[in-house]
Amino acid sequence: MNRRQFLGVAATGSLSLAFAPAGVARRWGGIHPRVLATADLESHVVAVDPGTGRVLERFRTAPGPRSIESVDAATVVVGHTEIGVVSILVAAGGIGLRAELEGFEEPRYAAIHPRRWIAYVTDSAREEVVVLDAVEARILRRVRVPGPARHISVSPDGRTIWTVLGNAAARIAILDARDARRPRLTRTITPAFLAHDVVFAPDGRTAWVTSGDEGRVALHRGEGRPARTLAAGAPPQHVAFARAKAFVASGDDGTVRRHRLDGSLVREARVPIGSYNVAFGLDRLVTPSLGEGTVTFLDRNARVTAVRKVARAAHDACIVYAA
Repeated sequence: MNRRQFLGVAATGSLSLAFAPAGVARRWGGIHPRVLATADLESHVVAVDPGTGRVLERFRTAPGPRSIESVDAATVVVGHTEIGVVSILVAAGGIGLRAELEGFEEPRYAAIHPRRWIAYVTDSAREEVVVLDAVEARILRRVRVPGPARHISVSPDGRTIWTVLGNAAARIAILDARDARRPRLTRTITPAFLAHDVVFAPDGRTAWVTSGDEGRVALHRGEGRPARTLAAGAPPQHVAFARAKAFVASGDDGTVRRHRLDGSLVREARVPIGSYNVAFGLDRLVTPSLGEGTVTFLDRNARVTAVRKVARAAHDACIVYAA
């Protein structure tokens, strides 16, 4: 799931344009944006052309790829929950394998530091947040948390990590990440409802927390009670941001809602049932369907532009830019 905007240089030395607008990408000749989606039941990652919806490549992975998150323009972290492996792939030209890291039990989701090639991966069974160097492909540290960590988000300044301790969790763990390689648990907070996903807004002042059992989303300013609670679709919901816009997907309803950052609702779009996760880039939104095996493309105003069948099931997706 892509949740940040970043310009940098990839580990291979090629120019990175993670989340650059499409016009910027075109000005850098030879940059090719692609959507990567995990094909859970077929053990591969599929690359899709976001302009045409054409499948470009299918790359065989370890069994059961579920989550996928871009580290930079060409590097992604893939979680294989059932077999306890995290893959690091490089999508420069074609897709290649950099490493398969063991030492996990149930790796779930990853959040990426905004200025470093560091990934924070949740391991639910071990009740840990695992710190990875994505360039060197090695584990730097394990941080124990008081519950089965799942969804995770890093603040835009890189100083704070929030992770939800379960699928429908009574607690959210907060980590101090001022030392990016050595985050430490500072406290837990009790959300307004049983929480599922958490994502920091681009301004860094608000964390959006979704529900695992209710049609609600809470906007937290700081670590206290939420400043506002919004009506949402069927739980669980997932969130992505694009500048001053928030997108909330409800896979069980088959909807994506566009909100302003203050929480006010702008519009709702219909998408295939099972479109749980959501990512933004290229001035467009993508949401893969676990139930239908599709990838749906929406414009920045949450209007559906295309739906493409890519696999039997597609759990997660991210966007990369590769030379």
